[in-house]
Amino acid sequence: MNEVIRQRALELGFDDCRFGAAARPDRADVFKAWLRDGCQGTMEYLSRHAEERCDPQRLLAGARTVVSLAAAYPAAEADPQEVQPAPRFPGRIARYARAADYHTVLADPLRALAEFIEQQGGPGTRTRTCLDTGPVLERDFGQRAGLGFVGKHTNLISRRLGNWFFLAEILTTLELAPDPAERPHCGNCTRCLTACPTGALTHPYRLDARLCISYLTIELKGPIPEPLRPAIGNRVFGCDDCLEVCPWNRFAGLGRLARASHRSELEQPDLLELLSLDEGAFRARLRDTPLWRGRRRRLLRNVCVALGNTGDATALPALERASHDPEPLIAEHARWAIDRLR
Repeated sequence: MNEVIRQRALELGFDDCRFGAAARPDRADVFKAWLRDGCQGTMEYLSRHAEERCDPQRLLAGARTVVSLAAAYPAAEADPQEVQPAPRFPGRIARYARAADYHTVLADPLRALAEFIEQQGGPGTRTRTCLDTGPVLERDFGQRAGLGFVGKHTNLISRRLGNWFFLAEILTTLELAPDPAERPHCGNCTRCLTACPTGALTHPYRLDARLCISYLTIELKGPIPEPLRPAIGNRVFGCDDCLEVCPWNRFAGLGRLARASHRSELEQPDLLELLSLDEGAFRARLRDTPLWRGRRRRLLRNVCVALGNTGDATALPALERASHDPEPLIAEHARWAIDRLR
């Protein structure tokens, strides 16, 4: 039955499908220690649902199997013919976010596979889907199922897909034979630790989110700490530095589901254009992308920081206007950028 389900997953557009036991994650105690140290920053939801993350039975009573799925997103920069001419002040967006929201793209295939598993299991078979919004230690389950191994940058690495893929899970009461677990293959490589602009990778396999640019530009709701702002460079949503240097990316694939929803205008967004977006324009342009997650206030906060790092005197008029924005978070970061440019 495993191969029947795996084949159906591939038909639906997923790039890999593996099976593991729905038991307590191997690194549950490591996760709890990480929480105790406060490395999650303001992401209180991680602590609030810590027990669920460490016990699959709390998510689906009677769960026997976790189906771990990978959906690759484009592993290379977009075709130059698709990219618009670089603006004077280009911003950088994490590669996964240069497309329609993956929650939307993957929702239907994930639901269809769950229904297929229930049909294969027969009456009484139950499932629960998770797409990074559910409290699941998905990288741990992915390693247990052989989907990949947790790298020193704390992300899952696939020997077939490199770093560039989304994770999704289906918990099911159907008992399926587990695939062999993956073992670490980082060896002596420390490229990701060296590449991190803020030193957020404090040790191999340990990330302090409070220093991570992805956390600062996406998860953090308040002001970005001033000492960390210069290291953000021109990034306005996420950071790929630790992923890009991983040597396993030489095996990265193209990705089928995500590639179809690619948005070429997000390859090198114009910082001045982004800063000009009012609430209506922001909604119209970005609502169906991951950038919607931070809403206008956080995105324009990031844009101000990026202009403060990479702009020049020609950016001052736009920043002056932003310094009077009704949203205090935007106005404060615009003033910081103005002071930095002057």
